[in-house]
Parts: sequence; structure tokens; C-alpha cells
Amino acid sequence: MELASLIANVQGLTAIAVGIILASAAAGTAIGFGLLGGRFLEGAARQPEMIPTLQVKMFIVAGLLDAVSMISIGFAALLMFANPFIAAVKAAAGV
Repeated sequence: MELASLIANVQGLTAIAVGIILASAAAGTAIGFGLLGGRFLEGAARQPEMIPTLQVKMFIVAGLLDAVSMISIGFAALLMFANPFIAAVKAAAGV
């Protein structure tokens, strides 16, 4: 019974951690895209002849922003569906 309680605690805390990870990824990406878009528009307004160059660089940075959020989503999925902490709890309990 105590092992089941420990596993339930680990799963619950992991779910909270996954929620925090996903929320942080979404907020970080949203802030990043907002800053990126604003700076692009500012740069395009100042130097219209540089728009193609700025646009390419903007899309590269946008791809990096998406990559960071996808990595965090992958890490959250790993914690949610293949939780390594449960094996540690079982090993500590001697099961």
C-alpha cells in the first residue's frame, strides 16, 4: 500500500512538473515570437531595402524558437509516459 502511495505521489508531482514545463514553453515561445515580430517590423520600417535579409533571419530565429518549445514538449512527454522516477521509487522500495 505504501509503494502505491509513493508511486501516486511521484506521478502527481510529475504531472505538475509537466504542466509547468508546457506552460513555460508556451509562454517563452509567445514572448519570443512577440519580440521577434516587433523587432522585424521595426527593422523593416527603418530600412525597407533590408526586408528580404531581415525576413530570412527572422524565419531562422523563428525556427529556433519552435525547436526550443518542441524539445521541452518532448521532455515533458518523456516524463509523462516513461517516467524514470517511478523505477527509482521501485528500486528504493526493493520491488
